[in-house]
Amino acid sequence: MSETTMTRIGYALSGLFVLFMLGASVSPKLLGMPVAEEIMATLGWPAGYALPIGILELILTLLYIYPRTNVLGAVLFMGLFGGAMATQMRAGSPLFSHTLFSIYLGLFMWGGLWLRDPALRAIFPWRR
Repeated sequence: MSETTMTRIGYALSGLFVLFMLGASVSPKLLGMPVAEEIMATLGWPAGYALPIGILELILTLLYIYPRTNVLGAVLFMGLFGGAMATQMRAGSPLFSHTLFSIYLGLFMWGGLWLRDPALRAIFPWRR
């Protein structure tokens, strides 16, 4: 696969990840939509935590978008995703659709970053 193709696919994956985070996770929390608090309550979180988590997700998304801090944003996102996965496990959520969803997001996020960043590919080469 050519460098240009890898970069384009990487930007597409990263763009889809960012759109998903902003549309499906950050927006409901920042806009105070009832569904955000309902889901948090179902998972055992006390009321009022949706907004701070939404702000954190927005900050991490902005770090991921900015080229100089995209790896930092990805690493911090994995910490957030680990906490989300632990919360899903504690709540007894289904494994493949809920608990592992954070892993799926992380793979999508890192895959996009890896494909569009030659320096990251040099650190983590794909060997045949």
